[in-house]
Amino acid sequence: MKRAVFLLFFAFILVYGCSRNEGPVVILDAKIASSVDENFMPVKVTNNFPKGTATVACWIKWRAAKINTPVYTKWHYVTDDLPVKEVDFVTPRKEGSGSVSLAMPEGKALPSGNYRVDIRSATKLLKTLTFKVE
Repeated sequence: MKRAVFLLFFAFILVYGCSRNEGPVVILDAKIASSVDENFMPVKVTNNFPKGTATVACWIKWRAAKINTPVYTKWHYVTDDLPVKEVDFVTPRKEGSGSVSLAMPEGKALPSGNYRVDIRSATKLLKTLTFKVE
C-alpha cells in the first residue's frame, strides 16, 4: 500500500512538474522595428512601413532559456501566401535580447503588402508578429 501511494505521489509530481514547464525559452517581448541599435534595442518600432522599405528587424527579448537554445523565425508574405525567409539563432545566455532581420538586396525594396513573423521553439509557436509595407 505504501509503495502504491509513493508511486502515485511520484507520478503526480512528475506530471505536475512537466505541465508547468513553459518550454525551453520564454518570449517576454517582441517588436517589429526599422532596425536595432548598437545595444541591440529596437529603433523606430512600428507595424507600418513606407513604400521603398528595404529592411525590417524583428527584436526579441527572452528569459528562461538554456544557453544555446535554438529559436526559429519564419518570415511570411501574407498578401500572396508565400514563405519568404527562415532565420534560426541560438540563445547565447539565459536571458537577453537579439534581433533577426528581413533585408532586400541593395537597390531593392520589400514588396508592398502584409507580412508575418512566427517565432518558434523546437516544439511550439511562441509569438507571431505582423506588419505592413505600404
